[in-house]
Amino acid sequence: MTALGSIAAGSDLLAAGLLIYGMKRMSSPVTARSGIVISGYGMLLAVVASFVYTTNVSDAARPHLLANVSLAIGALAIGAGWAWRSGKTVPVTAMPQMVAIYNGMGGGAAAAIAAIRLSALETLPAVTCVALATAAIGCVSFSGSMIAWAKLDGRLRKPWHVRDQQVLNGFVAIATLALAVAVVFFRGAGPDWLLVASYFVGALVLGVLITLPIGGADMPVVISLYNAFTGLAVSLGGFALGNPALIVAGMVVGASGCLLTLLMARAMNRSVLNVVAGNFGAQADQQTQAIKGRLKPVDASDAGTAMRYASSVIIVPGYGLAVAQAQGKLYELVKLLQAADVDVKFAIHPVAGRMPGHMDVLLAEAGVPYELMHELEEINGEFKTADVAVVVGANDVVNPAARTDKQSPIYGMPILDVDQAHQIYVIKRGQGTGYSGIENALFYADNCEMVYGDAKEVLAKMVEAVRSLEAQEAA
Repeated sequence: MTALGSIAAGSDLLAAGLLIYGMKRMSSPVTARSGIVISGYGMLLAVVASFVYTTNVSDAARPHLLANVSLAIGALAIGAGWAWRSGKTVPVTAMPQMVAIYNGMGGGAAAAIAAIRLSALETLPAVTCVALATAAIGCVSFSGSMIAWAKLDGRLRKPWHVRDQQVLNGFVAIATLALAVAVVFFRGAGPDWLLVASYFVGALVLGVLITLPIGGADMPVVISLYNAFTGLAVSLGGFALGNPALIVAGMVVGASGCLLTLLMARAMNRSVLNVVAGNFGAQADQQTQAIKGRLKPVDASDAGTAMRYASSVIIVPGYGLAVAQAQGKLYELVKLLQAADVDVKFAIHPVAGRMPGHMDVLLAEAGVPYELMHELEEINGEFKTADVAVVVGANDVVNPAARTDKQSPIYGMPILDVDQAHQIYVIKRGQGTGYSGIENALFYADNCEMVYGDAKEVLAKMVEAVRSLEAQEAA
């Protein structure tokens, strides 16, 4: 190995170390921002090291070196420009869609690496098997993530089911596996490009079939699952290329994605087997038992007054808060309540929003201190003693049907026990159902009142009501 080759190999290891250290810092909201920056430097170093590797190409490949490097630089420029623009302009409500696309791009890139390795006839059988596994996982991640993006972006609004969905998925999976076996055993005997192409198509179709039946409420699990798939595909692609940075980064992402998928599945009361089989969310169209009671609208100023004179308030944020971009106004209200000696806490459900950690990111953007944010397990017991619970744009994660209605598709899902608070106010744009399409029995409870309207406007009226009370008391 030349001196430059040694430098490239050392840079790969250093890049892998930076990626691991950066991801470690991402485990805490306090250090997550610096972790992202550190991981970014690691990825930049890995990209630079890849260009250094070009100094070690064989003499036969040198005539194509300039063209290939030019293509790589052009692709990097286009990708970096698009990512920079989308990262700067994408609203918080569209973050899940962007994450789904990036998951898909990672899987697609890994599949492209596999395609290049499979195009070389001298590829060893072991490397061929690794490349085939990379292609399968990468293609499933790519096509599945694109369907997830379409669902999150509202382009596919309902789950798509066919008769004997599991049988169809199993048939496509077995046929794709058979094509992989054929590629391994008949490789080099003749033109196998048709087998390889058919294999890629089968894997892409499988990703589509797995994701189409999934209901909207399960999207956080889907995003986490395909994040794990992408990491695994990248790691296998690193083995195929002999690149340690890809191996380490992919394994870290894959392992963390698997763990997050387990946590998300548990939060949705789903088994990992159902996640992989594409069966979860399939019951979203079932009807639940009839809901008794009536909706009771109330003015925002009355709700704000009740919060001002409460001793403890628990706020449950949801996707509607992100849609209204009302997180800043919500924190303004919280600071007013705290100034009046009201104990205020935020209750965060693991799958609130459209992706894991969506609400944490949203509240952090508004400057909400991390010590005010509490996960489901640590705050659920406090609802019984809370004077007021305020639900801002959340729906399914506070639906008591998950505990009481065995016919409900969300039955058994851990929820925030908002219904146990003394008084509940729900800020909601209208009387529609949640993302899963399930009517919420909480809204009809005797201790629940509805504050209809755009969350930002409603919260502004609450702030005005609290300020007015403060002014009266000061006078």
